[in-house]
Amino acid sequence: MEKTILGIKVPNFSGSMTNNKTFRLSDFQGKNIVLYFYPKDSTPGCTNESIQFSELAKSFEKKNCVIFGISRDSLKSHENFKAKYQLGFELISDADEKICNMFDVIKMKNMYGKQVRGIERSTFLIDASGKVAKEWRKVNVEGHAAEVLASL
Repeated sequence: MEKTILGIKVPNFSGSMTNNKTFRLSDFQGKNIVLYFYPKDSTPGCTNESIQFSELAKSFEKKNCVIFGISRDSLKSHENFKAKYQLGFELISDADEKICNMFDVIKMKNMYGKQVRGIERSTFLIDASGKVAKEWRKVNVEGHAAEVLASL
């Protein structure tokens, strides 16, 4: 049974992100925030998902919403990924899995017949008051960014 965090106030947290910035949840009070967790930079599904969010970034902004992608990749990997696909938002590096554990997205998955521990593709919408307004787990990439935008 999946643990839900719907309606829970997210405790303030921080993480290193692209452009030499530090993400602090408290810096975005009064805004809606999309946090999408993805397994790995520059893999087909993660690239597709990131491009979809980037293409809709201006529409999210119009709804008082900021987007952040999160994976366990290094900042250097994130910088390369962001530059290569000209992503219109910052990426947060969570190498120590602190944020991933907070949102319960680390799962055992099957990859080529082997059990591996990794990020289950998940998205969370945090409302302007800091509560989880919506969560999507086991995300199917196709059309996902548009679905998140429509839910705002």
